[in-house]
Amino acid sequence: MAEKNFTIGQLAKTAGVNVETVRYYHRIGLMPAPEREYGSIRHYPGNSLRRLRFIKRAQRLGFALEEVSALLTLDDGTHCAETKALAEQKLALVKQKIADLSVIETNLSGFIHACCKVSGGCGCPMIDALVAEE
Repeated sequence: MAEKNFTIGQLAKTAGVNVETVRYYHRIGLMPAPEREYGSIRHYPGNSLRRLRFIKRAQRLGFALEEVSALLTLDDGTHCAETKALAEQKLALVKQKIADLSVIETNLSGFIHACCKVSGGCGCPMIDALVAEE
């Protein structure tokens, strides 16, 4: 069975992205632009859809485009250790962000609780806490 080819619009729609996203990925080197004959439109092979989905899924996992580019260079099946190391680094960063967000949640909850207890022009506990010197 022949491999499906896509126009840029079909490729973008199938991957759930905007056409301009595909063009941007061309400009920054994440997606190769297929050759085209003069006066015709480009046709993307099926592996372009695989690559585009990979990029978007990696971004949803928190990888920046530079990191996605690095991952794409490891996509030959022989770099599992390097891929694992990148994933471990990303996981550590995510865990740190979760810890930071937990602190923010605790602080905001405390401010909200303190605001509920204040009555009649005594100032705002949240504002007071934010401007206080540590």
